[in-house]
Amino acid sequence: MIIIVTGMVGVDKKSYMEKVCQIAANKNKEVLLCNVGDRMYAEAPDIPPGKILDIPLKRLHSLRRSIFKDIIAQSKITANIIVNTHATFRWRHGLFPAVDFDQMRELNADMYICMIDSVTALHARLEQEHSVEHTLKDLIVWREEELIGTEMLCKGINDKVPLYCLARGADKETSEIFYKLIFEKDIKRAYLSFPMTAVSNMENVKNEINQFRESMNQFFTCFDPGDLEESHLPSKARNAQKAGSSYFDEKFEGNNMRLEVDEVLQIERDINSQTYTRDFLLIDQSDMIISFVPSFADGKAAISSGVERELQHAHEAAKDVYVIWTAKLAPSVFVTQTATKVFSTISEAITYFSREIL
Repeated sequence: MIIIVTGMVGVDKKSYMEKVCQIAANKNKEVLLCNVGDRMYAEAPDIPPGKILDIPLKRLHSLRRSIFKDIIAQSKITANIIVNTHATFRWRHGLFPAVDFDQMRELNADMYICMIDSVTALHARLEQEHSVEHTLKDLIVWREEELIGTEMLCKGINDKVPLYCLARGADKETSEIFYKLIFEKDIKRAYLSFPMTAVSNMENVKNEINQFRESMNQFFTCFDPGDLEESHLPSKARNAQKAGSSYFDEKFEGNNMRLEVDEVLQIERDINSQTYTRDFLLIDQSDMIISFVPSFADGKAAISSGVERELQHAHEAAKDVYVIWTAKLAPSVFVTQTATKVFSTISEAITYFSREIL
């Protein structure tokens, strides 16, 4: 297996991939991790850390080609290899490709995975670990460019090879999901759908949703929209603005990360459009959608317009549609007519999946 992993600076793919390799080692699978950036620095010791993109483009391209030549040679004698690279670079030179098509054709990868993360996480890591001047707008645009660049690379080399978009993870890391995508392909892939904004202040419902997420991860390779959550940022920015503040704090890995109100409001449209597009992309790369619809205290269903739209999209994409409907009031015909099966509890769904799907 040859896996190409892309993702912009700030995702911290290296430490993530090391965990994936450790999971593989624990299951007696050997994986060679090739960090392109580290290898380039090793081959050019005169370049100070963090300065490799400042060198002339001609030398950068030559250095990169030399590294990929070695990786291609290793791939021919290695059972499993992960190539940690980028699809694009956005630097003082502007936007430019980070790979060469002729070498990627020779490498002939079996899978492409583009790693993404929230704008808060990206901003925090770049502030802490890299001397990269940026705005939040730069980050959200670069993230989209990297995903599109990876898609174009995959389709340009071999459009039959799978391409996945995978979030690094917010409240949980997704390295186990990454491992299953590579080595446990027989496990069904599921997109998890559930309300987020409408229940943000309801702890009991949030606990039910977390139980649902954890339960489904035991059975499927799950793509979870909660692994990248940033849609709440504009609302926090407006609240801070009303309070007369030009900034607000957002938690990242236990620490406060200061975000400027104006910067966040500037990317509100980008956040909304990328969330809309990304969630549909995650459905398209899944075998099924499993939607958990909790209930409010009055017995009504806590179903959002986003969940309804996801169910419709999955149905129109000929995916299996499973709904866990816990409300006392019966679901509407728009749910029952598009659903493959409707359950009343998480345990009922688990029983069915254990018997019919696994």
